[in-house]
Formats: sequence, C-alpha cells, structure tokens
Amino acid sequence: MRSQPSAAVWPAVHHERHILVGELESLTSEQWAQPSLCPGWDVHDVVAHLVDSAKTTRLGFLRRMVTARLDFDKATAHGVVRERGATPGATLAELRRVREATTTPPAALATRLVEIIVHGEDIRRPLGLVHSYPVESVNAALSYQLRTSVSMGGGKERAAGFRLHASDARFEHGSGSDVTGTSLALLMAISGRPADKEDFSGDGAATFLHKLEQAS
Repeated sequence: MRSQPSAAVWPAVHHERHILVGELESLTSEQWAQPSLCPGWDVHDVVAHLVDSAKTTRLGFLRRMVTARLDFDKATAHGVVRERGATPGATLAELRRVREATTTPPAALATRLVEIIVHGEDIRRPLGLVHSYPVESVNAALSYQLRTSVSMGGGKERAAGFRLHASDARFEHGSGSDVTGTSLALLMAISGRPADKEDFSGDGAATFLHKLEQAS
C-alpha cells in the first residue's frame, strides 16, 4: 500500500482539524471533562495537546526535549499544561487559530495524520461521536504506524505475527494468522487504544486481541 503523497497530507490534516473544531464547539462543560482514551487525559487535555502539536516547530521540539532532559513523555505533558487554557473555550479558540498551521516536530509528515485521526478518536469515542475519515488518510496513518516501533509511538510490534487486512480498502500487511477489520479499527488497535472484539475477524483475531490486551 503506497503512502499518501506528502502534498496531500496538509490539506487532509487541515480538513480534519476544521471538522473537529466544529464538533468541539457544541460540547458541554461535562463533556470537556470526560476522560479520553489517553490514560490520565480528559478531552480538554487532548485538545490542548493538539494545539501544542500544531504549534511545535522542529527547533522548538528539540529545545523542549533538552529542557525535559530527553524525556518525551515529560515534554508532552509540559506542552499540555502550557496550552491548556483557563477555560475550554480559550483552548478551543487557540485550536481554531492554528488549525491551518503547517509547523511540525522533526518527524515524518504522516505523523500529522496519525495525530489528528487517533487523537480525534480519543476525543470522539468516549463522547459517542462518530466520524468518517477519508480511507486514504487512515491508510497512510496506518502504514506509518506499522513501520514504527512502539517505543517511537507506533505499533509495529503489536502487529508482528499477523496478516492484517482492511475490510474497507485494498490494504494488507505482514504475514501470519489473518486479522480483518476496518482501516480505522486496525489503526486504533495498533496505536494502543482499546480494541473491541466485534471489530475484528479472521483466524488470528482472538490471538491478536489477546496480545493487545496483554500489552496494555
């Protein structure tokens, strides 16, 4: 499966940011405080992280890593604190302001798709919101995650030993027992998010889900 061309990434990211901003505008205070799929983060925290990510330059990232003594999790946590406004409305206003930004940390451009799709679902799923993403964007994010180790935020090890098939696209990866699911279900699962057994089929599905549960 070929990755989405670089020229198409930013328009796709901006499109998803615009949609997310629109959805966030209607949230109640209780929904902003709802725990997200990211352990320890509520919806407001995830939005603050998206703001921080959208504003982070390559040089800025390196400076923050030095300040955090090369601790990526600490640097990320500092970013959330820095960009979390006094109110959800203030944080949303900042996300609205930077939604067309093209700044990025020193990483593959596909990480911007991973960021907006996976974190978009981190917000939407606990709130019962359903969104349909362009399959090309999801597959580009999925391809990147499958090439990237868990230690670097990917899911390569989670997929090892399985032949993954997307039920909604011409996408296959790996070798081993068959596991079939939508591109989005596969992306979220290998990105370390809770997996629903009803989303997967194939002779390797049960083993795949068990492996994910053991790794969580």
